[in-house]
Amino acid sequence: MIRRIRTPLIALVGAATLSACFSFGGKPPPFLLTLDPDAAPAAGAARTAADASTLTILIPTAPQKLRTTRIPVQQDDASIAYVQDAQWVEAPQRLFQRLLSETVAARTSRVVLDEGQYLTAPGEQLAGQLMEFGVDARSNEALVVYQAMLVAAGGKTVTQRRFEAREPIGGKVEAKRTGEALTRAANRVAVDVAVWLGE
Repeated sequence: MIRRIRTPLIALVGAATLSACFSFGGKPPPFLLTLDPDAAPAAGAARTAADASTLTILIPTAPQKLRTTRIPVQQDDASIAYVQDAQWVEAPQRLFQRLLSETVAARTSRVVLDEGQYLTAPGEQLAGQLMEFGVDARSNEALVVYQAMLVAAGGKTVTQRRFEAREPIGGKVEAKRTGEALTRAANRVAVDVAVWLGE
């Protein structure tokens, strides 16, 4: 005997509501966002350093809300949404690490290495946490917060410093405008880090 299974009306309404709020794949975003550094090392410039005097910039750790290619919007102390149709080309902590490396190399005399480039002695290491990298809806600003940790060669000393930058979005929170504001804020933080490392 075959039973007929009835789907309650409330389940159908719930499914329709969910499909209106979330995308279950398929349509890609209209474009992908990336971070462009305001400064980069000159082409053809050569630098030499002993192992212990190099600087290796590590990919920062990040909280769960940033472990995605989407841009978080902090609506209040307990609520987070994401910018519609906005997506990074890769994880934001990797984009920030690359921008930071380019900026430090351009604005200091340091030989800057990526964590995949050093062979035996990485010299000093710049680690840290990308604590905020998104939108503060309460002030309509892009917000970047980076907690840096400079580890001396051999790990004998550790110095911490927190960097923060805000940039106005200047209108509706949308993909292009938000990406541009976050790029400006990320570049400001990177310059401040470069100045600190050059002191």
